[in-house]
Amino acid sequence: MAYNAVNLTRLAGGSGVNLWHYTSADAIATVKGSGYFNDSANMIKARDIIICVDTNTPTTHIASVLTNNGTVVNTSQGTAVAETD
Repeated sequence: MAYNAVNLTRLAGGSGVNLWHYTSADAIATVKGSGYFNDSANMIKARDIIICVDTNTPTTHIASVLTNNGTVVNTSQGTAVAETD
């Protein structure tokens, strides 16, 4: 699958930083790849945080936006959220 902007939701924002939620069946390695969020480069800013949820595995990662030059969005590899009880 490819990036789908419909699955990106802004949860909160303040002090110039936004918190986003993104859900996809794409593997988390694909979502965290440089350029995955390019179609939303006009909304996402450097230092924003994205909660990435892979509905296929399921796994969740928290990634930060490292850079956004207006066309290419580069995110960090993120931190896995432990999903055990």
